[in-house]
Amino acid sequence: MTLGALLAIYFMHLAAAISPGPAILMAARTGLREGFARAAWLAIGIGLGACFWAAAALFGLSVLFRLAPSALTALKLAGAAWLIWLAVRMWRHAPEPIGEGAAVSARTGPGLLRLGVTTQLANPKPAIYFGTIFLTFIPPQAPLWSYAVILCMVFVNDTGCAALVSRIFSLERTRRAYLGFKVVFERVFGGLLALLGLKLALT
Repeated sequence: MTLGALLAIYFMHLAAAISPGPAILMAARTGLREGFARAAWLAIGIGLGACFWAAAALFGLSVLFRLAPSALTALKLAGAAWLIWLAVRMWRHAPEPIGEGAAVSARTGPGLLRLGVTTQLANPKPAIYFGTIFLTFIPPQAPLWSYAVILCMVFVNDTGCAALVSRIFSLERTRRAYLGFKVVFERVFGGLLALLGLKLALT
């Protein structure tokens, strides 16, 4: 595995990591509501979830999906249901002041870390990406050490992109605007998450 091949994998995955999706949406919302320090836990969870899909692709999960497409369909429907459930919670609790309601239960660091992981795992799009486009950049006889390097790059990219988004949305000016239009923001976030869930279920 050459340095040029590793750099190609890095920048190709960086473009995928920063593309809009449920993980980026949750990073933005958490930065707004909780601030950057707590959103960093979510970002780490997002990075760990991406590493899971990357490792699964490297060690053969994509083969399972090709042999048993019903497994991928079931995963997509379960993921879509979870995203829509999150969206409904956002919509229902939008009028509540920050610090009240069911959303408080996820405000611990470990809770936000779990939310980041489950948000990634509920979205099988990364599984499809890692099992197709991602694998085409990896030589069939790549040494095992290169797998460790690649997984580290995946973690850095996904965690870094989520942290950057949450940092932007945690800025004081952004948060002041959010507090002034909290119900609107929360319902926009919820609506977008529901649309992503429906798109996942229907494609």
